[in-house]
Amino acid sequence: MRASDRAYAALREDILTGRLTAGTALSEVELAERLGVSRTPLRAALARLALEGLVDTTRGRTGVVSAVSTASITELFELREALETQAARLAARRRDPAVFDALAERFAAAPALLADHGVEAYYALVAEFDRALDDALGNAVYRGALDNVRLHLARARRLATDNPERLVRSADEHRLICAAIRDGDAALAASATTVHLKASLTTILDTLAAAEAATTKGTA
Repeated sequence: MRASDRAYAALREDILTGRLTAGTALSEVELAERLGVSRTPLRAALARLALEGLVDTTRGRTGVVSAVSTASITELFELREALETQAARLAARRRDPAVFDALAERFAAAPALLADHGVEAYYALVAEFDRALDDALGNAVYRGALDNVRLHLARARRLATDNPERLVRSADEHRLICAAIRDGDAALAASATTVHLKASLTTILDTLAAAEAATTKGTA
């Protein structure tokens, strides 16, 4: 793997998992040393991340991790609802019932998964659902559009990490989506997806509002 690819993959993972938070300044000298690459491949990696919207390079020579704002999240979910409700409809028509039956059972057991193995194990299960949906669609163009949305969703989704009750509800919503796809009920699959997305958006916006209120209070 090229040095620029290694740097890109490492920084992308750090941003998506929250190890590099929004607003963090990305010092080329510090990052090059930490990642063991020269500044030329590092700059190439940062340029790729900027194209994906994960790094903001408009504020000067030093890039920063881009912000997760109320406006950006709302725009993301507008696109996400359009894409994912239709994806659920198509998956219900093209699915392998056994795959989504197994996923429905695993989402039903998600409370125990969260308790025993934590949030990362749950998000791994969600990633399996995403892959199963992609496989059912069988449409590479559609998958590319979904992947772009999921990239930014991964950051937004972390805002629900401190809300275990919401994660349990989310698991049940995924269970209902899987059951509807398994049964070939396209209308129910789309409806269940809409319910899930609206609940997710509400949680994320509430979390952002609470964080902004705390920041404002702390600086008052």
